Amino acid sequence: METEQALTKGLQWLNTLPQGKAFAEFLKCCGSKNWALKLEENRPFKSVEELYSTADTTWWALSAADWFEAFSAHPKIGEKKASSQVSATSQTWSGQEQSGIKDAAETTLQKLATLNAQYEAKFGFIFIVCATGKSSEEMLANLTNRLDNELPTELPIAAGEQAKITQLRLTKLLAQ
Repeated sequence: METEQALTKGLQWLNTLPQGKAFAEFLKCCGSKNWALKLEENRPFKSVEELYSTADTTWWALSAADWFEAFSAHPKIGEKKASSQVSATSQTWSGQEQSGIKDAAETTLQKLATLNAQYEAKFGFIFIVCATGKSSEEMLANLTNRLDNELPTELPIAAGEQAKITQLRLTKLLAQ
């Protein structure tokens, strides 16, 4: 109940932010500028559920270029910096989401780095996985398995992982 009240209070705050400020807050959750702009334009949201639903619907209506922009706002698994400029909040959230990597064996980190490079060379974007709650071994297995995909299969999987990350970050945004 307390969490629900906090989220509702966060939603009220988000709904009342001036233009531009809300955009910046949404951009912390998903690195696609078009997604953040569309979310900002859809305010006010009547409920947290409406925000989540609109966020998801908006995400899946975007172009692949918008998805690639969002992907570039994430550091590679096992790294700390994204290839694009991101807020300190986004960087902190990425670190928290990848906490399963902090105690990884050096061999696991080396394999992740090698396979990350192979993945990016094959698909043209970084490996995206909702890392929250996953160990380094789970992330490595996920990466290894997904390398076998072809782009038409992999792109929607990566987009689905980004959608999960965005949902978690929206919750963090509202709860802060």
